[in-house]
Amino acid sequence: MRPWQKEPAGTFVRELVTSRALEGNPLGDPHERPLWVYLPPGYDDDADRRYPSIYVIQGLTGQVDMWWNRSPFRPNFPELADRMFAAGEAPGCVLVMVDAFTSLGGSQFVNSPGTGRYLDYLCDELVGIVDQRYRTIADRDHRGITGKSSGGYGAMVVPMLRPDVFGALASHAGDALFETCYLPEFRVTARTLRDRYEGSYERFWTDFRSRPAFSQEHDGELLNCWCMAACYSAEQDGTVTLPFDPATGRLREEVWQRWLEMDPVRMAPKHAEALRSMRGVFLDAGKRDEYYLDLGMAAFAAELDALGIAYTMELFEGTHMGIEYRYPKAVAFLAERLHPGTAS
Repeated sequence: MRPWQKEPAGTFVRELVTSRALEGNPLGDPHERPLWVYLPPGYDDDADRRYPSIYVIQGLTGQVDMWWNRSPFRPNFPELADRMFAAGEAPGCVLVMVDAFTSLGGSQFVNSPGTGRYLDYLCDELVGIVDQRYRTIADRDHRGITGKSSGGYGAMVVPMLRPDVFGALASHAGDALFETCYLPEFRVTARTLRDRYEGSYERFWTDFRSRPAFSQEHDGELLNCWCMAACYSAEQDGTVTLPFDPATGRLREEVWQRWLEMDPVRMAPKHAEALRSMRGVFLDAGKRDEYYLDLGMAAFAAELDALGIAYTMELFEGTHMGIEYRYPKAVAFLAERLHPGTAS
C-alpha cells in the first residue's frame, strides 16, 4: 500500500451540523459538530437508488477526524471501507461518521445531566439530517450502528434504548460486564488521587489541562473513571457522583448500582424485545484485550443465548488497540442484513 492518501472510489462528504439537543450542555462543549458521510461507488449513477445507512461511532477520546489517522503499513478505516465497497465485497451503504466527543473525553452516547443529550443528538437529530440530505432508506430496518470500545458500548445500548431508530448492531470490544472492565480502575484512581492530587479530582483536572494529555502515569484511569461517572451517575444538577469513596476506594453501593443498570449485560433482559427485533447482532473482541472486554462480549452473548436471540461472535488473537482491520467485517455484516430484500 502507498503510505499516503489516495483518491477514494466512493465519496466522503464533510458536513457541519448544529444540534439543539447539545445547546447549553453542562460542559459547555460545542453544539456545532463535524459529520462525515461516505457515499459508496456508484451513488451518483442512479438518482433513484436508495441505500441502507450504517452509523460508525468512536471510543473514548475519539474525534471524528481521527478516522484518518494512519499507522505504518496499515490503511485506516475509511480506506479499508472504501476498498471493501469498491471491490464489491459488501452491498453499498451510506456510512455516517459521528462526532460525540466531550471535554471529558466522551459521552457514551447516552443522555446525562453530567455531559449532555448525546442519545437525542444521535437518534433525533443526526438521523433526520442524514435521511433528508442523502438517499438513504429512512427506516430502522435499513439502519445500523457499529463502534469500538465506548463506541461499541453505544452500539449495544443505543439500539436497546431506541429500537425505533436502529435495526442492527455491531460491537467491537464494547464496554460491558462493568465489574471486569471498570471496577479494577477504581483502586488505581483512589491511590493516585491520594498520592498526587491530595484526594482532589479538581486538582487532577487542573494539572491534566496544564500539560500534554496522558503524559503522566494513570491519566487514563482517572479520566475514564470521571467520564464514566459523568455519564452513568451524575445528579440532576450535573454534579458528578463517583461510585467509590476517593479517600479509601470503598464502593458506594447505591451509586455502583446505578452504573450496573447501564451495563449492557444487565440491560439485555430488560430490553429483550428490542434485541429480538434486530436484523443482526455482531460481537467481537481480542482475546488479550487489556480491559478484559472479551469477557464482556462473552457475558453479553450469554445473555442473548438465555433470551434466545441470534448473534454472531468472534474472539480473535489481538488486544484492545490496533484492531481497525476488524471494522470492515462488522460493516459488511450489517450491510448484508440491512440491504433491501434481506430477511430478518
